[in-house]
Amino acid sequence: MVEEATIIVSKLGGGGSSNAGVVNLAITALLVVAAAAAAVMYSTTRGRLKSPWSRRKRKHALTPQQWKTFFTPDGKLRDGVKFLKKVRSGGVDASIRSEVWPFLLGVYELNSCKEERDKLRTQGRKNYEKLRRQCRKLLRCNTGESISNGDSDAFIQGMDSAESEDVVSARESLSSEEINSSPVCWDNPEDIGGSTRFIDPNISDSDSTGSDSSQDDAEVSQTFPSSSDIKEENEESSEVQSKLRLTEDFSTWQRIIRLDAIRANGDWIPYSKTQADVSEERALRSAEAVGLKDFEHLEACRIFHASRLVAILEAYALHDPEIGYCQGMSDLLSPIIAVMTEDHEAFWCFVGFMRKARHNFRLDETGIRRQLSRVSKIIKSKDSHLYKHLEKVQAEDCFFVYRMVVVLFRRELSFEQTICLWEVMWADQAAIRAGIGKSGWNKIRQRAPPTEDLLLYAIAASVLQRRKQIIEKYSSMDEIVRECNNMAGQLDVWKLLDDAHDLVVSVHDKIE
Repeated sequence: MVEEATIIVSKLGGGGSSNAGVVNLAITALLVVAAAAAAVMYSTTRGRLKSPWSRRKRKHALTPQQWKTFFTPDGKLRDGVKFLKKVRSGGVDASIRSEVWPFLLGVYELNSCKEERDKLRTQGRKNYEKLRRQCRKLLRCNTGESISNGDSDAFIQGMDSAESEDVVSARESLSSEEINSSPVCWDNPEDIGGSTRFIDPNISDSDSTGSDSSQDDAEVSQTFPSSSDIKEENEESSEVQSKLRLTEDFSTWQRIIRLDAIRANGDWIPYSKTQADVSEERALRSAEAVGLKDFEHLEACRIFHASRLVAILEAYALHDPEIGYCQGMSDLLSPIIAVMTEDHEAFWCFVGFMRKARHNFRLDETGIRRQLSRVSKIIKSKDSHLYKHLEKVQAEDCFFVYRMVVVLFRRELSFEQTICLWEVMWADQAAIRAGIGKSGWNKIRQRAPPTEDLLLYAIAASVLQRRKQIIEKYSSMDEIVRECNNMAGQLDVWKLLDDAHDLVVSVHDKIE
């Protein structure tokens, strides 16, 4: 096209001044054609870059067939690096997520064999069900009479007895086929030592009754306590107070957990057919098992989903009482239980997820502040002009991405997009746990090395994608917050990951 336009111009040039206007017009046309040709050539060249992130269709998710080929006959992964590379470049096929996620989340080591994983699974079920028994005892306590000082010892004994039980019924998992259909509170008062007290199973009848002389001896010893007795009593009192404070906290967590569970949206339903088709009878049994109420407006599948949220979040609050429960944690758990059909497996995957995310829910917000500061540094290093504008509107602390940090893009991306982002993020974290450093990553020809902070680079990328609007249109923090909230449904997760990895390559070493 360029050659043809040049010939036309040369012919027109011989016509003297009368053709001057025509020549100018032809030259303009030539420039337009040349620019168009250059654009086509650039587009073609860009299309040959084969970035694993720019287009979703360029890389395929890990398939069931590929997943099977990764294992040796004894159930060990042949090559953890190649496995993580595959997940990192395309995510995981929906049909095998429940098998793959425990590896990504650290429930299983990458070099574990099938026998080791079976043992871990069995022990994990027992530990989870032990936590659920404690939750049920606390639920009865919190829904009944409050514990008086005189009852505190009996309550603690009851908690300890819950921890010492070895026989576990598989019916205690809401996701099991046989769900306990009895109410949360025990019907038989003897099960809990009467209406308000718990019995210590370690105390026999002979210990509780004795002769008058033994009672007299006890009175004498209590009149003149030794220093060791005083120290022991102080330690026991401290333990009692600590567990009673946990009881009070747990009561608050239970209330908030139930409110959040009822309000959980149903965006998971199209991606979990088995749970979407749960019967109303099973859903009601599961609600009864965890003491869920005020769910009449929900359909059966959402009642069942809410009940599982309650069961697992309560267990986690006891597992990690420093964090307990905070609003937003249900948003992180919801996709996990949509994929993992067994409660105990979903619980340990959530524990693995929260190893990194738990800092988002600390009351002092130190974890949040660190991450916001990191996002700010990334933006400052990559785009000083945008950063200066953020300083001008007093938004350089990047508080406007607070929600993205807390719930990891859960509100900004669709359900499927969220899972894709998380899987890539988990693959990075699994690589770091396995000691696959920058040199190991270079061997598989992926430019960006794994990072613990891929989420933060993705958040910075989402802001940088809107730099023009932010600089030209927004003059306050509130306006930028609204812009970020309006990102929901507008983001391309694979373009976002592409940009995030570009940022890792270009600024990671600068901000370390």
